[in-house]
Amino acid sequence: MLAFGVGHRGWSLAGVGAAVAATQLSVGWVNDWLDADRDRATGRADKPIPAGAVSRRTVGIAGLVATLLIPVLGAPFGVAAACTITLVGVFALLYDWPLKATALSVVPYLVAFGSLPAFVVVALPGHPAPPLWLVAAGALLGGGAHFANVLPDLADDAATGIRGLPHRLGAAWSQAAAAGLLLAATFVLVFGPAGPPSWAGLAAAAVAVVVLPLGWYAARHARGRPVAVFRAVMVVALLDVLLLIFTGRVV
Repeated sequence: MLAFGVGHRGWSLAGVGAAVAATQLSVGWVNDWLDADRDRATGRADKPIPAGAVSRRTVGIAGLVATLLIPVLGAPFGVAAACTITLVGVFALLYDWPLKATALSVVPYLVAFGSLPAFVVVALPGHPAPPLWLVAAGALLGGGAHFANVLPDLADDAATGIRGLPHRLGAAWSQAAAAGLLLAATFVLVFGPAGPPSWAGLAAAAVAVVVLPLGWYAARHARGRPVAVFRAVMVVALLDVLLLIFTGRVV
């Protein structure tokens, strides 16, 4: 959607989608390969390896193939674009190992999510430089997603020795961090581009201000895995992407 919004069409649109998909498949499959024993120990039946749906070896090979494809799929867009999407893949894998269990666990999210929209812009004909506000908004979205994504699994992670930054801060501070980073991303997207903010942008900011506290409130009163904050973050993230597309002021 973002690639279409900034002007990619035809093979270029498909190529950008394939390159980004390779990063997602790489980080997801390698993560499941690395965490297979942890997932078994915590009874994660929703994961395909401990559920017996696929072998660990198959997932590991698939992750390796997806990783090697990242620079290959980025190459048709030029050296700068290929390096940018490769940077995304490298930092995503650094999260899988070894940074997930350290106080630096948020760093791969900041770098990778900031670089993703930069790749989409650099891959355009003429290779324009991405605006700094766009990179900053992507990084803030990534940081917020990290804190929200970990929230439902804090107890399981702690039981298996994972001590990333959210685990060190605790659930309450991680919820606050997720909401604060996402709100900051929204305001960067609304007020970062040149010119006055659009009515759509102001409306998106208003929705974010309402949705994130509602997600926090629901998580505080939920039974079982607290996924409400994560869902609120995803709503705001979708609003931010739509805001980027329909304001048409990225490049």
